Amino acid sequence: MLAAARKYLLLERLRRDGRIVAKEIAAELGLSEDSIRRDLRELDHAGLAVRVYGGALPASPAVADYASRMSVAPESKLRVAAAAVALIEPGATVILDGGTTTRAMVDALPTTLECTVITHSPTIAAALLEHTAEVFLIGGRLFKHSAVASGAAAVEAASRVSADLFFLGVTGVHATEGLTTGDPEEAAMKRALASRAAETYVLASEEKVGTASRYRVLPIEGVAGVVTDADHTDPTMRDLAAAGIRLIHAGGRR
Repeated sequence: MLAAARKYLLLERLRRDGRIVAKEIAAELGLSEDSIRRDLRELDHAGLAVRVYGGALPASPAVADYASRMSVAPESKLRVAAAAVALIEPGATVILDGGTTTRAMVDALPTTLECTVITHSPTIAAALLEHTAEVFLIGGRLFKHSAVASGAAAVEAASRVSADLFFLGVTGVHATEGLTTGDPEEAAMKRALASRAAETYVLASEEKVGTASRYRVLPIEGVAGVVTDADHTDPTMRDLAAAGIRLIHAGGRR
């Protein structure tokens, strides 16, 4: 089998099964594990898969730059945002992560809701200018890819805040690989913010469910719940439910 045909087959299996185990597919195709691992490395380098121990997972499409992500699954993000906003009670202190789904949360947030919002995203802070909410902006080095502050200064500033809720944005949500993102410093900042909130909810629009990126933020058990509009028949959704993860269904499909 030619390399191009093997890679096409591997991508089809990733789409169908949500995971590839190198040893199993090598035996099925009568190929060496080295050949399969080499193909998976090349797919990883091309951004089409993410290599994990023993195989690979589908790569998240949500690792594009901020402007490009605005056009990815916008209706799904609106549904997730609306369900997440419903968790915010008057008087609460919440941390909003950066990203396009939390930006959609600002649009869904009643302008007269009295609460406190802490964020390391200048775009989120600016969008809250017309809201009653008190806004605290965490500073640091601007990570332009995601339009958020990151680095040591931002992590240190985050250590001085506390909140009732943290709404976490990630690029990948997977039952075994957990919650992932595409940059190590951004992952560290997200962990720092999660440690400062009583409860963390991950925002999982449909394109992120069942995919992974290179850097782990938290294990799936590290959050209070997953806010998602993914179909309940999705294999990852079934795995999350079987693991006892709280799933907050965001409108539309169940």
